[in-house]
Amino acid sequence: MTIKLGVPSKGRLMEKTFDWFGARGVSLSRTGSDREYSGKVEGIEGVELVLLSAGEIPRELKAGRIHLGVTGTDLVQEKLELWEQQVETLAELGFGGADLIIAVPQCWVDVNLLEDLDAAAAAFRKEHGFRLRIATKFHRLVREFLREHGVADYQLVDSQGATEGTVKNMTAEAVADITSSGDTLRANHLKILEDGLILKSQATLFRSRKAKMSQEQKATLNELLNQLSL
Repeated sequence: MTIKLGVPSKGRLMEKTFDWFGARGVSLSRTGSDREYSGKVEGIEGVELVLLSAGEIPRELKAGRIHLGVTGTDLVQEKLELWEQQVETLAELGFGGADLIIAVPQCWVDVNLLEDLDAAAAAFRKEHGFRLRIATKFHRLVREFLREHGVADYQLVDSQGATEGTVKNMTAEAVADITSSGDTLRANHLKILEDGLILKSQATLFRSRKAKMSQEQKATLNELLNQLSL
């Protein structure tokens, strides 16, 4: 029986994850073609590499089908209700950094804080007869954040494409999205609310609290964590 380690299957996240483990004496690599999603682990026995999309890793951790997984903090907290009961944070890896924020049009000169957004939302509903729309992929995190800060009279609209473009396309009045530099927001004439930071996210190594383990697997996990200095 092996310990299953889920890692993003492509792009910078995969490469940086491979580098992070490699620097600690555990070599991860792809095998076969880019379409095969198979890989190998060298430097320790009993660990199996599972290549998945970053968005699938929280689900697999919750289901207990993988024991460890590398993905963004934002994805775990968005996709897993009561996430701390489902997974344990083992290490923040220092890359893949991004902020989940709320942004509004730059031309809204009187809207700079969440309390301004609340007032604007009430005025918008009174004028237009429907709630101000905030486009996002992160419904759970955004809803909880706005509730905690007393913002009402809004509706979340799902955005699976380029969220920043929804205001320009008039399918939303504001956005809640992940940003690293803010360049795309500025290019779309949006500004981040001064108190609109919902979550600072980065690539993180998580352990599933749901995965069943034999004594042999527990020993392998402990050996791996020792090698990673965790």
